[in-house]
Amino acid sequence: MKKWMYVIFPGIMLAVFLVIYSSAMKDVELATQKKAEEVAKMKAADEAKKKVAEEKAREDSARRSAERAAEDAKREADRIAKWQNESKKIQDDTDKAQADADRYNKEVAALELTLDSLKKSKDKASREAFDLVKQVERAKVDRRNAEIEIQRLTEMVSRRAAESSLTRPPAIPTAPKS
Repeated sequence: MKKWMYVIFPGIMLAVFLVIYSSAMKDVELATQKKAEEVAKMKAADEAKKKVAEEKAREDSARRSAERAAEDAKREADRIAKWQNESKKIQDDTDKAQADADRYNKEVAALELTLDSLKKSKDKASREAFDLVKQVERAKVDRRNAEIEIQRLTEMVSRRAAESSLTRPPAIPTAPKS
């Protein structure tokens, strides 16, 4: 029987081990199942939190996008309004400058007409003055010519008179010489 003891005690110990092992394995399986369920619940909760966070992020993103789009639209509208105001200001300045230029062109034309008429009247006055000076000079020349002619005639008359016998006094008879 001693031989059998080597087989029986280890066999009983094996059976006790197997009973304890199987019960421990059941506990471990239950614990793993619980842990798996807890992990699944935590995973589900995390996924739900993640979905909520993603939804919140999408909403925030959509809200920020809408705000950015509204801000961009406002900036664009402000830029367009500013551009239109500047364009209107430039157009008004251009129209004013054009009106001033037209007015100045009319004034220039009127002043040029006045200048032309004044130049013509100056030329006419200069011509008349020149003609009058010319007449005065001609009259002076004619007067000198007339004086010279008078002097020539006077000299000619005095020469003829000097040569004439009528202008000589008669000779006084002298007593005869005896």
